[in-house]
Amino acid sequence: MAFRKLTIALFTLVAAHVLTAQIVYAAGSSSPTEAAVPDSPEFIAGKAAIDQQQWAVAIASFTKVTAADPKNADAYNYLGYANRKMKNYDEAFKNYNMALDINPEHLGANEYIGEAYLQTNNLDMAEKHLAKLDSICFFGCAEYTMLKRAVEEYKARS
Repeated sequence: MAFRKLTIALFTLVAAHVLTAQIVYAAGSSSPTEAAVPDSPEFIAGKAAIDQQQWAVAIASFTKVTAADPKNADAYNYLGYANRKMKNYDEAFKNYNMALDINPEHLGANEYIGEAYLQTNNLDMAEKHLAKLDSICFFGCAEYTMLKRAVEEYKARS
């Protein structure tokens, strides 16, 4: 009976974790380690453009944000994301690395740069960022789960 309860509890925990990963993935990923600051109109417009998959608009908005606030890791992360979606990988890597220079433990930037490495067939670097997320997320996190899934899918296709 105790084993059954433990199994149910573990299954519930895993299901909740996977659901959380899906929600974060759908919403875009920023880092909870960043200090909460009011979003500028350009940042808000950029997030709306990301949600609407208007990558060029997002790039323009987040370029303005990073010019005004060069220490905004979230803005660099979103800028990298929009560039990656447009397959501008050099720009995406540049922006993800800026986010990680500002905050090496930025969850979203570590996940997204890992996905960009997979899209450019660099499994070793993707796994490096997966390991980084594993060390940051002691009890797991949505970003780790999403990148782990992407790595597993990449390996299955290869």
